[in-house]
Amino acid sequence: MKVINIGSLNIDRTYSVKEFVRPKETIKALKYEEHCGGKGLNQTIALRKAGANVYHAGIIGHDGQMLINELKAADASTEYIKMTDGNSGHAMIQVDEKGENNIIIHGGTNDHISKEFITDVLDRFEGKDILLLQNEITNVDVAMRYAKKKGMTIIFNPSPMNDKIFQYPLELVDYFLINELEAAELAGTEKTGVDEILRQLKIKYPKAAFVMTLGGDGVWFCNQERKQFHPSFKVAVADTTGAGDTFCGYFIAGLVDELDVEMNLRRASAAAAIAVSRHGAAQSIPTKEEVETFLNK
Repeated sequence: MKVINIGSLNIDRTYSVKEFVRPKETIKALKYEEHCGGKGLNQTIALRKAGANVYHAGIIGHDGQMLINELKAADASTEYIKMTDGNSGHAMIQVDEKGENNIIIHGGTNDHISKEFITDVLDRFEGKDILLLQNEITNVDVAMRYAKKKGMTIIFNPSPMNDKIFQYPLELVDYFLINELEAAELAGTEKTGVDEILRQLKIKYPKAAFVMTLGGDGVWFCNQERKQFHPSFKVAVADTTGAGDTFCGYFIAGLVDELDVEMNLRRASAAAAIAVSRHGAAQSIPTKEEVETFLNK
């Protein structure tokens, strides 16, 4: 079983600050770093470090060679990455002293993924394979429809959350990987609380399974037959930037490995815990061996 991730490729420009900048305020960063990122790239690297057979498809500009190099360093396939004119996607990230972040994204070449590009890539995969998508590229709906016609399993991380998501054929999605805020918007409820959100999600998308992360408060898995919680591992937080992507990659790799839900949540949560104890996004993702060592402590 192969995983094809048609996803974003970004250059992350990270500014360490004491506190987030406020309107009309100018502050001096404590530190500046430039790294490879994008939810797509991060999740591909997490999948590969977790041992999955993963291929990344996307488009970069001529400034994006470092993105290909990063994927190759992780031993992920880059054969479906196209270089074109224009600037690669990038993100401006502020990380405060508590390790929390806020992010501004510019799509760049991620906004130029065509229908033809998507169908050409998916023609190289089979019904037994997995398609992973986020909401940082164009023509997500095309990818969903074409993949489902082939019988592929569709996993969707609807981030960043916006109105166009509800124009996608979400009834085709097999797994939603979401945080609590995304889950509430997807459920269309103003009510708070995990139970109510998950109840509404099951009503709206009865064929799907949901993996809802709660940051430091753990994670829920839910479908029509099962509801499972796993608490988070307590670690000293350095930077939360890559935590969600790390969890996603490891959880999907667990599906490929046919792990039990409880063990899959445990392993993915451990990987995310290691990631938040480090700075950066892609570079904070642990190897499978590091996760096993962490779990065996």
